[in-house]
Amino acid sequence: MKHIKHRFLSLLAAAIAAASLAACSAAGSPSAPAKSASETSPSAEVSEASEKARPEHTPENPSDPIDITGNSAAQTNPGSNAGDPAPDAPIRVGSLKGPTSMGLLALMDSDDAGKYEFSMVTAADELVASVASGKTDIALVPANVASVLYNRTNGGVTVIDINTLGVLYVLSADPSLQSVADLKGKTVYLTGKGTTPDYVARYLIRESGLDEGDVTLEYKSEATEVASILAGRDDATALLPQPFATVAMAQNPSYRIALDLTKEWDLLQQGKGSRLVTGVTIVRNAFLEGHEEEVRAFLDEHQASAEAALQFPEETAQRIVRAGIIEKAPVAQKALPYCSITCITGREMKEALSGYLSVLFGQDPQSVGGAMPGDDFYFE
Repeated sequence: MKHIKHRFLSLLAAAIAAASLAACSAAGSPSAPAKSASETSPSAEVSEASEKARPEHTPENPSDPIDITGNSAAQTNPGSNAGDPAPDAPIRVGSLKGPTSMGLLALMDSDDAGKYEFSMVTAADELVASVASGKTDIALVPANVASVLYNRTNGGVTVIDINTLGVLYVLSADPSLQSVADLKGKTVYLTGKGTTPDYVARYLIRESGLDEGDVTLEYKSEATEVASILAGRDDATALLPQPFATVAMAQNPSYRIALDLTKEWDLLQQGKGSRLVTGVTIVRNAFLEGHEEEVRAFLDEHQASAEAALQFPEETAQRIVRAGIIEKAPVAQKALPYCSITCITGREMKEALSGYLSVLFGQDPQSVGGAMPGDDFYFE
């Protein structure tokens, strides 16, 4: 913790002395699974955006199962001690290659990093299987996936913080689009029927007083496919996560962020406490029981790391590139303010996350694992 704070002061002095930050308008592209231009885009630039970074794969739909089964009880019960590290071994921290990891990068680069063994993967099911088998102690996962894992392991994991709030944005070139109600009569392109973007969109549409038939939701398989539509025309409306929203606007400047769905969610809650949550950090209970002091130390360091990500965007952008999350630093720096990096703990975390999961449960109980998690799901 003290090492990161010391680094804050050094970097702050450098930032004040610098004449300006690096230019953010250079063309660049984060990427998704590699495909040819003919498969993903009429534009070579959008095709380039599909080569390295991909959206965090989230098995939010029951038809996209999390594989936590195996040949031993330990593989389906992270409460088991099987696979636990030696007493002096580094704490094994896993994360997804996307916005939920951005707030962790300063810690990975700090003097405290030696206490941890970091790994970063592109698929949530791979990360969840590692937690369930006891090979990962702390993991940064999609919020609803944490609830699914809790239910599938009989309460074998605990959530210790919210690391990312909403990263969903509606893009449009229509200046009259100012609220969710203004979507009436429009077609909205988005990814994944039965996934979080779909649940959030339908919830906001309904709560804004529109009927289901007032807005046409047209689903595509990948964010790059939606971005390709925007690259080829100026009259579309799309729902995209970061960093793909930033990429799409870089490829076609006609588009703007018309709606920040995190803000729209907050407007509807009006004191209810629920927040639009993308990512959370969980710990295996077997590890927590014997290492609570170390887990609390990690929380302090994660908090400082998340603050560093926002305080020093230029350096964070370079770290994002080195981590392989986004290909080019200018795009990473432009996307960073919209990635909702945070570190929310305690009672505030419980209120925000339980409210969010309750909304998902109301639309489809299987989206959170079939039941709402109990109070023991939340670390206080």
